[in-house]
Amino acid sequence: MLKFAANLTMLFTEVPFLQRFSLARKEGFTFVEYLFPYEYEVDKLKEQLTSNGLTQVLFNLPAGNWAAGDRGIAASPGRINEFRAGVPRAIEYALGLGVKQLNCLAGKKVQGYSEEDQWAALVENVRYAAKALHDKKLNLVVEPINHIDIPGFFLNKTEQAIKLIDDVHMPNVFVQYDVYHAQREEGELAATLQKFINKIGHIQIADNPGRHQPGTGEINYPYIFSVIEKLGYQGYIGLEYVPLADSKESLKWIKELGYKL
Repeated sequence: MLKFAANLTMLFTEVPFLQRFSLARKEGFTFVEYLFPYEYEVDKLKEQLTSNGLTQVLFNLPAGNWAAGDRGIAASPGRINEFRAGVPRAIEYALGLGVKQLNCLAGKKVQGYSEEDQWAALVENVRYAAKALHDKKLNLVVEPINHIDIPGFFLNKTEQAIKLIDDVHMPNVFVQYDVYHAQREEGELAATLQKFINKIGHIQIADNPGRHQPGTGEINYPYIFSVIEKLGYQGYIGLEYVPLADSKESLKWIKELGYKL
């Protein structure tokens, strides 16, 4: 059985953020995720989860100044202290919210540093975060993002993420496999899932082009879902898409494909 999680950063944006939890529950979700919790107090977020019977499954480590264009800082040699200062803050939120897995964004390439220097910073930062999370029985995922949507993003391909995991050499580090990003960057979706499923800790979905719900683009999601099921994937699938029409209308594909929330 596939376990779908509503991404509250992308879905139900018709209402303010804290009201999205109840809308997700109303539509049948029991699992949610979103980009960042840090704008809100842990207790306020926990109240929304508890009162709506929801389990949160993912959020990102602090990723720099998002509003100013940062998309992660883990591969920035000049911001190592900033990255590491964010790790205990993320752990505090994870423990408070009952989240078992966090995502790490590498960020964009930084002028003035070589690829080797940035890779070394990324490895050391991910290892640092993974050790801290491991002590609290938490997992870490790393996400490749396509170079078209975010030009200059440091980590683009699944095999790069696998190499990173090998270099970090910690048992609690996995890939966040975003089907949309993978389709834009490299294709070979089914083959990649089959090859690396044991290294994939979280999956996110959207169709291409447009990053809308499944069924609006070129990705054969009935087939992709069948592959995921046959491979015995036990994790969550985050609906990280921009709804075409309103959020409720965009969820019709779940029932149409024979799935339930």
